[in-house]
Amino acid sequence: MLQVKDTARSLVRLSYDGRVYKTFRGPNAQERFENEVRVLRFLESKKCLFVPKLIEVDPERLQIVTNSCGTRVAHMDPEKLKDLFSELERFGVRHDDPDLRNVTYRQSDGRFCLIDFEFATLLPNSP
Repeated sequence: MLQVKDTARSLVRLSYDGRVYKTFRGPNAQERFENEVRVLRFLESKKCLFVPKLIEVDPERLQIVTNSCGTRVAHMDPEKLKDLFSELERFGVRHDDPDLRNVTYRQSDGRFCLIDFEFATLLPNSP
C-alpha cells in the first residue's frame, strides 16, 4: 500500500486495487470518525457522485475504507473551487474545510471530487 498522508489526525493509505484506508487518530478521533461516516452515508443516500463511497467501516480501529476519487489537484481557479464546494451544499452538506487539498480529479469521467468530511456539517432542512 502507498502511504498518502500521515499526520497527527489521520493515516491514509491507498491500496493497489484503488481502495483508500483512512485511520483516524489524535484529538476527537472517535467524533471525527463518526462524523465522516455519517456524512458519507448521507451523501450516498442523496446520490452525490463526486465524493468517496464507503466500502467498509471499522469502529474498533476507527478506520474507513472508501473507493478512490482520483488524484489530488495542485491548481484550480478560485471561482471553480468555490463553485465545487457550493455544489456540495445543494446536497445538504457544508464541507467546513473548503481547501484545495480536499479536491481530487477523477480521470475516468473528468470530474472534480471532494474528500475529507470529518469536519463537515449536515445542513438543516437538507433536501
